[in-house]
Amino acid sequence: MKTLIICLLSLLPLLGLAQQTPPAYQLSTHILDISRGQPAAGVTVRLEKYDAAKKTWSSVAEKQTDAAGRIGDFLPTAGQAAPSTGLYKLTFLTRPYFAARQQTSFYPYIDVVFELTDGAHYHVPITLSAFGYATYRGS
Repeated sequence: MKTLIICLLSLLPLLGLAQQTPPAYQLSTHILDISRGQPAAGVTVRLEKYDAAKKTWSSVAEKQTDAAGRIGDFLPTAGQAAPSTGLYKLTFLTRPYFAARQQTSFYPYIDVVFELTDGAHYHVPITLSAFGYATYRGS
């Protein structure tokens, strides 16, 4: 018993190291359809980065929300010498989502522009209905 306690205590410093491990991905998003009270699955979301020198947006990735309305793997951090920073834009292609539910939407797509300033994990969710949306920086 004494040996077991000593072994467990010796593992405590490793817990601190595990908590300091950077996230595998720097950016995630989530869509909640507040008109249905459910996640919005199958929505295509495009990620673009702004090039200030060229004054243009360039494509970074395009993914679809999963059954829980989430995309958790934008901007992988593995193999990156430095974190991704700069102006980014998420475009949520909402028209097909609502059309599949026989609804029209006032917003055929939603652009959310934000700035990444460091290597922290950023979560940029939206709440959505056919005639409105809101966004915020989540955790």
